[in-house]
Amino acid sequence: MRVCDLHDEIDVIIRNYDESDAIFFTDVERTMPDQDVIIEVLKDVRNIMFPGYFTRDAQTTSEPQYFLGSTILRVERKLTEQVCKALYFRDAKTMTVEQIRERADEIVTNFLCKIPAVQELLYKDIQAFFDGDPAAQSKEEIVYSYPGFFAIWVYRIAHELYVQDVPLIPRIMTEYAHSRTGVDINAGAVIGEYFFIDHATGVVIGETTVIGNHVKIYQGVTLGALSTRGGQRLAGVRRHPTIEDNVTIYSNASVLGGNTVIGADSVIAGSAFVTESVPAGSRITSQQ
Repeated sequence: MRVCDLHDEIDVIIRNYDESDAIFFTDVERTMPDQDVIIEVLKDVRNIMFPGYFTRDAQTTSEPQYFLGSTILRVERKLTEQVCKALYFRDAKTMTVEQIRERADEIVTNFLCKIPAVQELLYKDIQAFFDGDPAAQSKEEIVYSYPGFFAIWVYRIAHELYVQDVPLIPRIMTEYAHSRTGVDINAGAVIGEYFFIDHATGVVIGETTVIGNHVKIYQGVTLGALSTRGGQRLAGVRRHPTIEDNVTIYSNASVLGGNTVIGADSVIAGSAFVTESVPAGSRITSQQ
């Protein structure tokens, strides 16, 4: 049996670094964003939106301005650093360090200014959960313990960075929610008001999906692409469905394709496989 020479193997690994197409990098300035810090940012934003649920910091002062101010400053500092890393990772060849820093400051300022609007959207999602689930004993229970709401909350935060063309970080955020809940919502999806995912686990919502208002979906639903065999040639191409207002999609149904439109007020039965558009008010069963 040949005895491994570790010195030779190290040389092979280093050669792999040089020969692989941008998979490995040893530039100390070009580092990936820190997943742990991004999760810390998410938790701080959650505490801003829902004070007192996940930390007692907001309850230890009679001045909410102090709590909000200190938390927002912490989010600004941490997120700016991570956005700089993400932009440098992608744009180091086309932007200077100064330009990257200026762009990161602009992105984070815009993000922080969107927090009240996102908060209002989430309040509407909470109402949709409460109205749609007779097992919900309170809105507080939904905020504190519902995995579907957790996934929607993370998506709405990540989406605000996605629309500003921030690389890497929106994916890190949504994959954090995916790992915790089993719900995979791409940050690029466009989702309207009063969105409700019941039972949550196994839901997949693709990048170019468009969802209207008052839509309710159940566990195991896929809003996906018909085929991704085209690989990177499909980047930026519309490949996921449109779900119009007041649609309900029951468990394990699949609605696929960028040209597929589910008309308003339709109901898609459990385990249905839909690849063509249906008009408003349709009732689609798994046998159709």
